Order: sequence, then structure tokens, then C-alpha cells
Amino acid sequence: MSGGEPVDWPADEYHRVAVPQEDWGGEVLARLDLRGDETVLDAGCGSGRVTRLILERLPEGRVIGVDSSPSMIDAAAATLAPASDRVELIISDLLELELPEPVDSIFSNATFHWILDHQRLFDRLFSLLVAGGRLEAQCGGQGNIAEMKRALESIEGDERFSQYLRGTPATWNFASVGDTQDRLARSGFEVERVWLEKRTVRPDEPRAFARAACLAKHLDKLPPELHEEFVDGVLGSMARPLALDYVRLNISARRPG
Repeated sequence: MSGGEPVDWPADEYHRVAVPQEDWGGEVLARLDLRGDETVLDAGCGSGRVTRLILERLPEGRVIGVDSSPSMIDAAAATLAPASDRVELIISDLLELELPEPVDSIFSNATFHWILDHQRLFDRLFSLLVAGGRLEAQCGGQGNIAEMKRALESIEGDERFSQYLRGTPATWNFASVGDTQDRLARSGFEVERVWLEKRTVRPDEPRAFARAACLAKHLDKLPPELHEEFVDGVLGSMARPLALDYVRLNISARRPG
């Protein structure tokens, strides 16, 4: 993940439970037309589950995987070890990323909503693309995980947690279609399509999924002895069995060539 204050994600747990993110990533990757010899930037590569799928599409190409979490990069290095000669992994905030040469395409899955300043993000990504290069991405969009957001807003006022969470910046930027189109255009992108899709996820391991895929930034602010109490509080005020109503924001755009 990238953007805002860096958090060293629970990479092993995330890698185990992030099956929905891999499935969504595969769908986004299918939108990217590749010859097989390009260089693709995986913007927010996480533990490398989807990066591995990108490499399968690039038998003569390479992937640059970027994440701000050192633990995620370590996990990605282990996941991608058989193809390490075609992968470069970088620990960096996407807003600060610099590359020696522009890339042919940018792919991103389940990352942009962790970045609060989308205008700055799109400006940076535009600068990293070759003329004619494509951006295919998906992240949380307007209305995403609304029930969990309500549960979090309620428990953040609990005196056990409020002293640690008070005054912290927003966790997510679940942007609208219109705002995203405008920001992409201001950055110079030719916007092909921006749209929302609803997906419901019923994780097999609700606690682990909530910790690793949703609450990592909150838990990073809390002392370890309060982590399980916080997870209990969030999940306890949500419907059971846990069902998360995701709204995915899809982006298809290109840098004019």
C-alpha cells in the first residue's frame, strides 16, 4: 500500500486472506492489452499475488512492483522469487515514486483508496508513463464498505481507543466517478472510462480479513494489547456472518501519444 503515513502491513496474513483482491486484480489485468515484452508498473504490489499474474502476461517483459510497506515487499520477493530476473521491487510511497525510465503501462489493484491526495497521485502516475501508455486500475469507490465505516466511526469515540486515534487523518479516499474523471483529465490523461461495481465479500476468516485488509492503519495507531479489543468492537457491531459490501472504482485511461 502507499500514500499517507506508511504502515508496515501484516504481509503474511494479508497474503493468506486476500483472495478477493486477487480475483478482482485478475479482472483488471484482463483489460490491459499486452504484447508480452513491455515494462509494467504494479502500483501497490502488496504481497505479489497479482504481480505474479502480470508476469505470466509478460514472457519477454518485466514488472516494477512498488509498495510503501517493507513487509509487503519482502513477501512479494518470496512470492516472485522464481522470476526475480524480470522483477524489480521498490519500497516507496507512490506519491514520491521516481523511475529512471517511463513504463509502458501502469496497473493498480486495491491501492488508490489508501491515498488521500488523488490529484497528486494521478499527476505522478502520468509522469511515469510513456506517450500512449495505459493506466488500468481498481480501488474502493464512493460508498465502499459503508457498514464497516459506520462501525469504525462509532468505536473510534470509545475512551479505550480515542486517545490514540483522535486527530489522525482520514483512512481512505473512496472517490466518486465524477471527481476521478476530473482529476485524471487535469493530470493530462485521456479518460476512456471510469465506473463503479458492487461486490459482496463473505471472508472465510473474518477476523484475519478485517485485520489485514481493512483495519491495518487503525491497528498501527493502537498499542498491541488493544488490537484484539478493537477488532472485537468493530466486528461486534456489524452483521454476522461478516459480509462486506464493496464498491469498486474502475479506471481505464491513457497518456496521449
